[in-house]
Amino acid sequence: MKKLECIIRPYKLEEVKEALRNVGVRGMTVCQVRGFGRSRGHTELYRGSEYRIEFVPKLKLEIILPDENVARVIDAVQQAASTGKIGDGKIFVLPVKETIRIRTGEKGVGAI
Repeated sequence: MKKLECIIRPYKLEEVKEALRNVGVRGMTVCQVRGFGRSRGHTELYRGSEYRIEFVPKLKLEIILPDENVARVIDAVQQAASTGKIGDGKIFVLPVKETIRIRTGEKGVGAI
C-alpha cells in the first residue's frame, strides 16, 4: 500500500475529486495548508499599503491505495491539478506498512 500526499491549488479540488472518482478512488482526506516553494509567495496591495504574502494557501490531499493503483491515481491528479504555471503543487508517494479499520478491526487493503 502507498500513501499519496498531494499539494494542490484550492480551486482545483473539484476537478481533482472528479478525476479521482473516475479512476476508482473511494475516499481521501483534505486539509487546508499554507506553504511556499519556488515562488516564495507574492506581494499584494491592501488600502494603499504593499505587503508580502509568504505562505500561499494550498490543499493537502491524503489518499491510501493499493500499489497497483498508484500510477493511475498519480496521472489523474497530475492532469486534473495542472495549470502549467509555477505553484501547481507536488505529489509525494510514501509506503504504508498497515491499515486497520477501527470499526471492524479489518486490516490491509480491505480496510481502505
